Amino acid sequence: MINMTMDYAIITQNLTKDFGNVIAVKNLNLKIQYGKTYGILGPNGAGKTTTVRMLNSIISPTSGTAQVAGYDIITQSKEVKMNCGFLPESPGLYQKLTAVEFLEFIGELYYLPKELISSRIDELLELFDLEDRENDLLEGYSRGMKQKVCLCAALIQDPTIIFLDEPTSNLDPVAAKMVKDLISDLAKKADKTIFICTHLLDAAEDLCDMIGIIDKGVLKVEGSPRDIINSVNAEDLEDAYLKIMGATKIEDLLAWREETPNNN
Repeated sequence: MINMTMDYAIITQNLTKDFGNVIAVKNLNLKIQYGKTYGILGPNGAGKTTTVRMLNSIISPTSGTAQVAGYDIITQSKEVKMNCGFLPESPGLYQKLTAVEFLEFIGELYYLPKELISSRIDELLELFDLEDRENDLLEGYSRGMKQKVCLCAALIQDPTIIFLDEPTSNLDPVAAKMVKDLISDLAKKADKTIFICTHLLDAAEDLCDMIGIIDKGVLKVEGSPRDIINSVNAEDLEDAYLKIMGATKIEDLLAWREETPNNN
């Protein structure tokens, strides 16, 4: 049983998820304070998305436990979901709905009053520059526009904790910059706790108070971006990540290629 304190938005204890013979997440232990932005980094298949899905009570752990916003992810899954906003990596949308209709549906799932739903939708669509297309069917939206609608859905109930799985995926540079600024503002000005899965190391370095690097389901390193960089004498987070993961630098790959016989 986790000894939950008021300081922590997320606590996990030996959180583990198996899929048959595959261990997706193994004995994960996290303590994330309220109001902090936490980034989890790792290659594809490292266990990032599985971790987020467990923390949102979408899938149950094989063993271990966690509390999110003070609620147990297994026995209090409804309360967890009511306090969390979640942007999945590959979100699904009802293509035959308009943006307004879809967001009204999401707001009703959270039992929000109709007047509040309406005002939140107006604010969010304006924020993401979608107000001119709010009554168009989602099937006619670009991938980037659909991503914006999903971000609106993750924020509509003004959640305590926001989980973002690759939040800038499919966005053009201007929209991606806007999302990064929004994440920063949500943490610093609105005191939100934000949990980000991302491949964008420069964004993680800029936005995150703490970072965890996960590989094959195991948390390898955790700390502030600066502490992680300093721990391996790296120039920046990208350099540190490559050193920690044991990745070979491009010059080493080129040297190997030159030394390989019959390489014409």
